[in-house]
Amino acid sequence: MAANNRRMSGKKGAQVGSGGQRRRGLEGKGPTPPAEMRKGHVKQRAAAAKVRRAQGRPPQRRGGGRSTSELVVGRNPVVEALREGVPASTLYVQQFIDNDERVREALQLAAERGGINLMEAPRPELDRMTNGLNHQGLVLQVPPYEYAHPEDLLDAAADEGADPLVVALDGVTDPRNLGAVVRSVSAFGGHGVIVPERRSAGMTAGAWKTSAGAAARTPVARATNLTRVLEQYKKAGVTVVGLAADGEAALGDLEALQGPVVIVVGSEGKGLSRLVGETCDVRVRIPMPGGTESLNAGVAAGIVLYEASRRRS
Repeated sequence: MAANNRRMSGKKGAQVGSGGQRRRGLEGKGPTPPAEMRKGHVKQRAAAAKVRRAQGRPPQRRGGGRSTSELVVGRNPVVEALREGVPASTLYVQQFIDNDERVREALQLAAERGGINLMEAPRPELDRMTNGLNHQGLVLQVPPYEYAHPEDLLDAAADEGADPLVVALDGVTDPRNLGAVVRSVSAFGGHGVIVPERRSAGMTAGAWKTSAGAAARTPVARATNLTRVLEQYKKAGVTVVGLAADGEAALGDLEALQGPVVIVVGSEGKGLSRLVGETCDVRVRIPMPGGTESLNAGVAAGIVLYEASRRRS
């Protein structure tokens, strides 16, 4: 009997089936819905924007936070900032200041623009405000900049019924380069610029001046995590193009510029960071027959934006 039990113990019992799960997994899921019904697709965004316009509702703006206020110090810097339209809330003038040509021009420009408070302050107060900098009796207060949210840039393109054209900056720390990129984006019909929240240039008075007024028309969005934002853009149907000296594609061969695209520009010295470079759908190089190793961010972005504008016209 024991031997019989041993023989029986080696036999296989009843097997549990899949319950039809494998067969159902092979079944089709039906026809692909049209682009207007696919969540995140550029055409779906355009359709939603059209509905909003028909209903008279403004698009929802999520906001990308504020920068801190800034002080422009010194007679020449203050006059230049006022000439270039840098936003300002208050012009501080030292009591009993020597009234030279630059002081008169600063007062005149502030009065002509309107909305700028004129405050007279003793020299010790201006010294305290500027931490002892050589203010020469003039201090201009620049209010905090209101950053957009990265998704606002896609919504702006959808409102126009256009494919998004956005520039993202990765590790660019010179505000003048940021201002130059903002100016180029505005000139070539782009929808905005994205900058990381950390280790990146922000919309300072220097960036405003370099943009030559374009910053008033072109939104700058701030991203807590640039890689994550680029991944979200990809899910929305936007092609992520990174600029790199060793890119696998030449600028003239890049067909992606005709559709929804975000152009990622790295720093002049280090280029794209590793994670951002790995996130890009394609890395593109700008042919330079002259042998120059690299271009600064503002120039490189301007060249690619021109090419994108040419292909879209």
